[in-house]
Amino acid sequence: MRFLIINAQVPGFQGLQQILIDKVILEIAPRIETTANVLDVAGDWVSLGGIDLQINGALGLAFPDLNTENCDRLEQICQFLWDQGVDGFLPTIVTTSIDNIARSLSVLADSKFPQILGVHLEGPFLSPEKRGAHPEEFLLPLTVETVKRVLGDYASIVKVMTLAPELDPSGNAIAYLKSLGITVSLGHSQATAAQAQQAFQQGASMVTHAFNAMPSLHHREPGLLGAAIANPNVYCGLIADGQHVSPIMIDILLRASQCDHGIFLVSDALSPLGLPDGRYPWDSREIKVINGTARLLDGTLAGTTRSLFSGVQNLVNWQICDLGTAIAIATTAPRTAIGLPLYLNQPAQLLRWRQNNAASMQRIHIDSQTNFM
Repeated sequence: MRFLIINAQVPGFQGLQQILIDKVILEIAPRIETTANVLDVAGDWVSLGGIDLQINGALGLAFPDLNTENCDRLEQICQFLWDQGVDGFLPTIVTTSIDNIARSLSVLADSKFPQILGVHLEGPFLSPEKRGAHPEEFLLPLTVETVKRVLGDYASIVKVMTLAPELDPSGNAIAYLKSLGITVSLGHSQATAAQAQQAFQQGASMVTHAFNAMPSLHHREPGLLGAAIANPNVYCGLIADGQHVSPIMIDILLRASQCDHGIFLVSDALSPLGLPDGRYPWDSREIKVINGTARLLDGTLAGTTRSLFSGVQNLVNWQICDLGTAIAIATTAPRTAIGLPLYLNQPAQLLRWRQNNAASMQRIHIDSQTNFM
């Protein structure tokens, strides 16, 4: 049965829209002639669900620690993220041993949860000087052969790989990853602007957590991030928690970006996402979470335990952008960054946001053939 949502603001569309759905989104237009049941959202925002391209774990489970004994917890994590409005995510495996990577990839390859869109490998091809919380002993040189070793038999489920391009000036590794359909993201890198520009020409198209683990913007050497901002074909991931990046710098980034929503939000959440502040094991080390910010015991910033949509609230509360733009940065922009389709013929898993309230997100449910919730 068909349903019609009317008087909706939709990210990427001008003016109030109507949305015709029948399990999938059939049409979005200012006026649609139909006899479908109607939900009037009275000017509220209606969006696709969130997509988190960098999330390291949740509910006490870190994705690099996945094995056959704990893999049943993936279902809990998927449900937890669904309840938060996240329709899809890339479990992110940070730098660890090749054996650990293979074990985690094996479990994720066997999972059947539609929310798991693939895997983000953040490492092990990172700059030692910009490794952040990644353990140095597991970093590897960037060559086609080492990439093949890391991917093993699981290249088909890897959707994004973060690497430092200066480790392979030839670009052979980037070209190989692109040939496999893997999106190459630059990060944990000391690359100059020239090196980054070369990597973008070789096929890289993303930047991992802009500003973090890379040289700062400088008026004489704009660096990796400056090269990315100047390139309209590059998308930058952003952690909008107020700890990883100053709100002022986020404002500058959004003003400077030449892409239409070329910035996308990520949570970069660690395994304590959904758990209280405190101390938690993290690989062979320990992290301390205070007010949703996770650090190693030596003070090194490791990540967050804040949700993807907390970033939407922050962008609005900091008055950096309006609610519609903030929603787009968490929903449509990450889809575009990895080549996922938008809206038409996509499952009608829609979110409703009250007009000026970034904390008001709720899913639109159809509880019967005739009623909306």
